[in-house]
Amino acid sequence: MANLLLVEDDKLLNNGISYALKKEHNITSVYSYKDTMNILKEQDFDLALLDIALPDGNGLELCRKLHEKSNLPVIFLTAMDTPQDMIEGFRAGCDDYIAKPFDIDILKCRINAVLRRIGNSPANIYKCKNLTVNFDKMQVFKNDIEIKLTATEYKLLTMLIKNKDQVMPRELLLSRLWDIDENFVDENTLNVNVQRLRHKIEDDPKKPKFIITVFGIGYTWGD
Repeated sequence: MANLLLVEDDKLLNNGISYALKKEHNITSVYSYKDTMNILKEQDFDLALLDIALPDGNGLELCRKLHEKSNLPVIFLTAMDTPQDMIEGFRAGCDDYIAKPFDIDILKCRINAVLRRIGNSPANIYKCKNLTVNFDKMQVFKNDIEIKLTATEYKLLTMLIKNKDQVMPRELLLSRLWDIDENFVDENTLNVNVQRLRHKIEDDPKKPKFIITVFGIGYTWGD
């Protein structure tokens, strides 16, 4: 999964785009020029989706500012749709320019096209806070230091991340983790693996931010 920054002051549209993209990418939403500059001090991103007409600044200038410090790819999402507007956008350094209204599936394709050009495979890398998972290499990093997981811990982690928008019932986790081997594992084994995984990936296992218990049901991923 790629980390995308979405800069759009229309909150309804911002929420709609975020919802449509969140299964494929990690989305951070902001609503202004100032918010963008602040979040860039705290996080790194693989691509930015920028509106041009922002309440406290201009997206073209914001794009130029971004490229003074990094090579962050930029796609403009804007209602400014004349040929001259598009020329100005590309002169400012954008990688693509999409006029509103747009089809969300077209947006997804163009995001992935830009990510492919820069060598980032959005389906293989997942980043959240200080945790990074490389699904291709089956590697997990915390604060850029690799941590070793057992096969069961890795399967559990992968399952929670890839179903991060829903609660995973305990019975479902047990059946998916051990349905092949059929080792008659009881629920205590799941508890043990959850606790071990928390100790490896959480800053404070007693106050988990990633593996969240939903009492009486199961677990969900705290992204």
